[in-house]
Amino acid sequence: MLTVTCMLALVSMVVSQEKLNMCMDGKHHKDIPGPEGKLYRQCFPWKDNACCKANTTEEAHNDNSYLYNFNWNHCGTMSDACKKHFIQDTCFYECSPHLGPWIQPVDQTWRKERILHVPLCLEDCDTWWNDCKNDLTCKEDWHTGWDWSTDWNQCPKGAACRSFTEIFSNAQNMCEKIWSYSYKYTTYTKDSGKCMQLWFPRGQTPTKRWPSTT
Repeated sequence: MLTVTCMLALVSMVVSQEKLNMCMDGKHHKDIPGPEGKLYRQCFPWKDNACCKANTTEEAHNDNSYLYNFNWNHCGTMSDACKKHFIQDTCFYECSPHLGPWIQPVDQTWRKERILHVPLCLEDCDTWWNDCKNDLTCKEDWHTGWDWSTDWNQCPKGAACRSFTEIFSNAQNMCEKIWSYSYKYTTYTKDSGKCMQLWFPRGQTPTKRWPSTT
């Protein structure tokens, strides 16, 4: 019995580690993670083991880039302080090989998998919110419901531009609702080992770690 238990624990550990070194089946993701040598600006933390290619990271920094034709400036020019968080979010989504535990199948024309309920560290979500709360948007869920009659997204008819504070009211609502619950708000800090970081300062490397729930 002990041997069987140990074997099951070992298998579980191997499966867990595999989930922390894989790429989702998305529009621009590589099949398997690997070194890229150099990634552009805010995507650099993942250069040693990435699910993204260098050209993807360069486009992630451009307005209306070919990645998704998404217009950050749909309610006037987004502030640089706010935009940097959406670029970091894009880099995390495109490049991180550590999202396996939260990858879910999805029936969409442009991707076969998505992330759901990734537990964000408190500092990442709160800083994102504080830097964006005075910017403007017209929608709560940015995944769906846009007017795509032009080459990029526009506010749907009748949707007024309002501040993030009016649309979301707080950090939790913004982080969870803006991408259809791709992220889950937590009160865990970066040093807790119980959450995922969107951003790593230069000199720090994304950790291959499955957040503990204990």
